[in-house]
Amino acid sequence: MPSPQALQSDLMAAIDMGSNSIRLELATLQGGHYRRRLYLKETVRLGAGLDSQGLLTEEAMQRGLDCLARFAQTLDEHRPARVRAVATQTLREARNRNAFLQRARAALGYPIEVISGREEARLIYTGVAHLQPSRKRRLVVDIGGRSTELILGAGPTPSVAESFAVGSVSLSARFFADGRYTEEGFRQAQIAAGAELEEALAPFAPTHWDEALGASGTAGAVSDVLMDCGVTDGHITPEALRWLIEQCLRAGHADKLELPGLKPERRPVLGGGLAILYTLATHFRIDTLLPAKGALRQGVLVDLHERQLARQRASHLGLRDESVAVLQNRFGADHAQARRVRDLALTLYAQIAPKAPADALDELRWAADLHEIGMMVSHHDHHRHSAYLLAHVDAAGFSQSQLRQVAQLVLGQRGGLRKLDDALTDAEFVRALLALRLAIIFCHAREDRPVTAPRLTRRGTQFTLRLPRGWAAAHPRTRFLLDEEAAQWARSGAWQLRLA
Repeated sequence: MPSPQALQSDLMAAIDMGSNSIRLELATLQGGHYRRRLYLKETVRLGAGLDSQGLLTEEAMQRGLDCLARFAQTLDEHRPARVRAVATQTLREARNRNAFLQRARAALGYPIEVISGREEARLIYTGVAHLQPSRKRRLVVDIGGRSTELILGAGPTPSVAESFAVGSVSLSARFFADGRYTEEGFRQAQIAAGAELEEALAPFAPTHWDEALGASGTAGAVSDVLMDCGVTDGHITPEALRWLIEQCLRAGHADKLELPGLKPERRPVLGGGLAILYTLATHFRIDTLLPAKGALRQGVLVDLHERQLARQRASHLGLRDESVAVLQNRFGADHAQARRVRDLALTLYAQIAPKAPADALDELRWAADLHEIGMMVSHHDHHRHSAYLLAHVDAAGFSQSQLRQVAQLVLGQRGGLRKLDDALTDAEFVRALLALRLAIIFCHAREDRPVTAPRLTRRGTQFTLRLPRGWAAAHPRTRFLLDEEAAQWARSGAWQLRLA
């Protein structure tokens, strides 16, 4: 593991798959200072490719895949030390997202994590707080293609972070579908935005913040137009927004809107973005919205850097570890049993996966820590309740994709393996799953005494568990459970567990 100084000088890459654009940023963090090395953006409009059934069209998917293939070439040229790709609202909604993500991973060469709305909001604030540090109480607004994030915070850590399913692409497609700007269209768009954002009026009221910042696409585009047209110095005010809406109405159509600072790719989604901005300004009494320097992609890179530093400091818990501890407490997990299972599972896993990647080790550790949280719902089938909770909970630092991976391990902790047929094709997952299942069996008595790990080996698709001579006679109940376990693996068809 390189030193903190070496880590700070490493080149990192973030890919942000938004509903309107896909962005790639290469940067370094040196001495806490963020330095951009390269920034690429392509307007792909994935969000406009969601049909009435909630499916991404083939045309929209191909636009995204072509962009990712080009970004893959850039990554090959620059060879960053660490890469993280995240996807937001469109892929949270898309019913065929798994099929697309599989193709997208092949095109990019890296996995793509779908993050929850709250995690997106947290990362946006992280980016803004790092590039524009302040101790003032802030409201950060980020209007994306299909979602709008609102975040409160002071300093580096957000206090409230929420995401709302309304964005510039979705509103524009609904109320300005043919590109025509009308007073009725703006009125209906503002009503729709207000209905979605109404629940945020109290928690994000002006009494909770001293300044408001607009991050990323819509706010940045509007700020540029207002400054280039000489309306303001880049600040966004209700009066300036009314002026810009009036320019849209005078033009009558997006294709006829010619304003300094307005990029062609922004025209089709400007109407929806303006409707949301004006609704926020009037409903939340935002007199001035200042353009922010940071955004989601910078937050991803800062978070990626902090993860690496946390891994290096063995005594330091990362954000995801802290979230796991919160979940354990929230759902009343048995900490002692979780620790026993975790320690033995990691020991067994090390025997059959000595070169396992850090993420796989982390996921097994978190699965062991959280494998019993479903007992809060019911002892019967608690593994299914645990998996459901993990697949649907918001946990700071985790992507939806990673929580679902942990949930798969937790679901498979006991019982038949047929429910995991697709996952059993992944040898890394199988090794982690077997280690977890065996650890639970050996710790089933819940006794607070160390369990000596048996020897576990793997050859091809067969695992062998070697037990000391005389052990079976001394532990008949555990041996019974192990025989049952071997039978489950035999029924899986693909993998075998042999007791020796």
